[in-house]
Amino acid sequence: MRFLIAISLVLSATAYADKPLFSAEDVFRLNYASDPQVSPNGAFVVYTHNFMDIMEDRRRSNLWRIDTDGSNARPITTGAVNDRGARISPRGKRVAYLSSDDKGTQIFVRWLAGGESLQLTRGAGAPGNLAWSPDGDWLAFTMFVPKEPATMGSLPAAPKGAKWADKPIVIERSVFRADGRGALPVGFTHVFIVPVSGGPVRQLSSEDFNHDGGISWARDSHSLYFSGNRHENWELDPANSDIYRVSVDGGEITTITTRQGPDGAVTVSPDGKKLAWIGYNDQRLSYQLNRLYVMGTDGSKQRELLPDLDRSITNARWASNGKGLYVQYDEQGETLLAYVNLAGKLNVISRELGGLSLSRPYTGAAFAAGGKNTYAFTRGDALSPADIAVGRGSGSGKQKRLTYLNDNLLPHRQLAPVEELWLKSSFDGRDIHAWVAKPPNFDPLKKYPLLLEIHGGPATAYGAHFAAEVQLYAAAGYVVVYANPRGSTSYGEEFALEIHHNYPSEDYDDLMSAVDAVVAQGSIDTDQLYVTGGSGGG
Repeated sequence: MRFLIAISLVLSATAYADKPLFSAEDVFRLNYASDPQVSPNGAFVVYTHNFMDIMEDRRRSNLWRIDTDGSNARPITTGAVNDRGARISPRGKRVAYLSSDDKGTQIFVRWLAGGESLQLTRGAGAPGNLAWSPDGDWLAFTMFVPKEPATMGSLPAAPKGAKWADKPIVIERSVFRADGRGALPVGFTHVFIVPVSGGPVRQLSSEDFNHDGGISWARDSHSLYFSGNRHENWELDPANSDIYRVSVDGGEITTITTRQGPDGAVTVSPDGKKLAWIGYNDQRLSYQLNRLYVMGTDGSKQRELLPDLDRSITNARWASNGKGLYVQYDEQGETLLAYVNLAGKLNVISRELGGLSLSRPYTGAAFAAGGKNTYAFTRGDALSPADIAVGRGSGSGKQKRLTYLNDNLLPHRQLAPVEELWLKSSFDGRDIHAWVAKPPNFDPLKKYPLLLEIHGGPATAYGAHFAAEVQLYAAAGYVVVYANPRGSTSYGEEFALEIHHNYPSEDYDDLMSAVDAVVAQGSIDTDQLYVTGGSGGG
């Protein structure tokens, strides 16, 4: 028996070693799912299928649909294009979506049965936040509207053929540049509607304010709710957004919330009588938890649903029966899907959400809810980017995985296993959460260089999620350690506020304690210790 076991182990090791290592070229072969949407009858899911275009060195995306039992999978759009933001019509017969090319982003509607499509917009702007009216006649969306920038004096007309210097740039804004984007255009984001049958676009919001939150329609399709910052000092206090209502006929915008702090992600209940939204009372801290609230559609009877949850809600969607909401939040490096009823009772449904951060192991996911209390979410783990999974009801019953987008690639590569590690900070003995990825075919008798990967933010979190960079480092022979030092999210507000007016500080001790813990395990060449990271971590 021992002889047979030894042969089996040798054969297994040989089969593993025969697989090639994960390579930079494999990054171009990766696929992942995002933005799932559930049909009104709970029968099918539409999602964005993301892939790489090696010829153009760009990410591409098509729309797919699949029945919730895993059958009848087929593309809605195809080709080297960027289609995304799909929203299913109230009767489940059509899909509205955004399609981008070198000329810009436009709104299209496609009939699912026959495949016919209609282009609704032809403007220069980039629409977003699509939302169907309940009667299926309108689409609401947000779009940036440019404004003529400030000038200083005037210049005479240049003679024909003259080569003059560029015009001077006049800056009268507090925020005029952004990391990774450079100079920001001058203008404001507004709310628009367009008839789904085709026709002119009409702007509902006005004045020099930004209205860039999500949109949710009233059940009678006569008005809609959105979030924005319409305060006179909006530029000095950009996070102070509120929820508003406006009629599709235009006219005065009604303010629904008025507190100091961000209010957004508003969603109307199935019976049209309540609003749910996410926000918090701004205490001017470096980090605060997003809280979940409900109220009447006129702003009355506002109350918090989960006052004792020491986690930040990142998304909330009504169950189709209107008795509660599905919510998403991070907990100790995991992204969870849970259900909360209107009495505030919380039940965790799944801890398998993730897979949207392809490069580094950040938390985060996407989910949606539809008919028959059906929900869909992006499912991921340390060895696979996001696929689509579905479930039904408010309990922690079994979910069904619908897609396996990388099964023809990743199971055929030697991937680095990711091990969880808890350790004590050298500063104060606080528990610190970390993970270690070791090279494939790791030999504890050998010595390996160590790479510390630090997350950005700093108010973000890493976890046991797929990360192409970590896999590439491990394939190159590095032991990779990454941690969530104090200041990270998903461990409660107090932990995140440890670096309030104190950054960088003891978070350094937490990170170095993670390095020391891995070195103490042996197998590390202490003359080859390296560091990398993103944003603040870099």
